[in-house]
Amino acid sequence: MTKAVIIYGGNSKKSRLKGILDKVDHFFQEEGLLSDTIYVHDLPAADLIQANYQSEAILEANAKVESAQVVVVLTPVYKAAYTGILKTYLDLLPQKGLEGKTVLPLVLGGSFGHLLVIDYALKPVLSALGATDILSGAYVLDTQIEYTENNQYLISAEADERLDRVLNTLKEKAKRNF
Repeated sequence: MTKAVIIYGGNSKKSRLKGILDKVDHFFQEEGLLSDTIYVHDLPAADLIQANYQSEAILEANAKVESAQVVVVLTPVYKAAYTGILKTYLDLLPQKGLEGKTVLPLVLGGSFGHLLVIDYALKPVLSALGATDILSGAYVLDTQIEYTENNQYLISAEADERLDRVLNTLKEKAKRNF
């Protein structure tokens, strides 16, 4: 059975980014994929900042990535790039930590002015970590996700369709490769 890990590079679980995470989680459950989520902001800050490769929490997170065939990287855009929180964790992955894995970048941003962050900021780092099967990913505007009164997120039809398209591509790749 295909295993997936979601690396959540946001700084809070109360973010529109969580709406994308919920959609990905639901998709994986419906497809019967085993998945786990690494909330980078929940990892010990000192271990991330001081690059403590031997930290129990970091080793545990890295083991989740190592055992997965599929890696989804979720991040909001801050200052025209992925978050520093995400970068501190990616720096602690082994040099070829994403080798042989299908990687799906999903980004939440404030305007389409940062649309190219996937190709020009995130993909080069993922590639440096050994990823060669990096899907095109999806960029979602924060205005396309609404937080509802019942503690859920409502994704606009346009963004939902875009996410469905990349998740279905991921599913087809996983079927062929794993």
